[in-house]
Amino acid sequence: MEINYCLSCGTVLEVREIDGVMRKACTACSFVHWGNYSVGVGALIERDGKYLLVRRAQEPGKGNWTNPGGYIEQTELMHDTIRREVLEESGIHAEVTRIVAVRDQPRSIHNVYIAFAMDYVSGEPVPDGEEVDAAGFYSLEEMADMKVAGFTRWLIDVAQKGETRGLNADENPIVPMEGMGLFRV
Repeated sequence: MEINYCLSCGTVLEVREIDGVMRKACTACSFVHWGNYSVGVGALIERDGKYLLVRRAQEPGKGNWTNPGGYIEQTELMHDTIRREVLEESGIHAEVTRIVAVRDQPRSIHNVYIAFAMDYVSGEPVPDGEEVDAAGFYSLEEMADMKVAGFTRWLIDVAQKGETRGLNADENPIVPMEGMGLFRV
C-alpha cells in the first residue's frame, strides 16, 4: 500500500527530493513521509539448558519452531512488548536482561528486529492456540530433529556464544527519563 495523502492535513502528496532522497511530501504543510518501518522483538529464554520455542500456527512461517516474539505497539516500550508477547504466545513469565542481537532488513517495509535475552520467572509452556499451536523448552539435541527456523537457530547461537554480555537494561540512569527504555553496554 502506498501513501498518497498527507496524514496531517489530507492534501495530495507530491514526490520531491528531501535530504538527497525522493520522498512524498505535502505541498500545504510540513509533513514528509519518511518511509514504512516495523520493529519486531524476540525472546531468548533458557531454562535448565533448554530454550523456549513456539510453533507458528499462521503464516509467515506456519509449522516452523521459533523463539516467541512480535511487533511493538506504537505507544509500548520494547521490553514491555516482549514480556507481553512471551506471555501471550507461551504462558511464560520472563524478565528482560539484555539485548543480544539486532537484525536490519531493508525492504518495502523496513524491518528491524531486536532480540532480548530474558530470565525465566514462572509458568509452564502453553500455546495460545491462535498464533502458535505448540510451545515448550527444548535442548539443542531435541532441536536437531525439529523444523526450527534458520533465524531462530542463529539467535540461539548468538545467545550461547556471544562474546559480550550485550546491551543491558539501565534501570537506574543518572538522569530520570520516564517513559523510555534505556540499554547500555
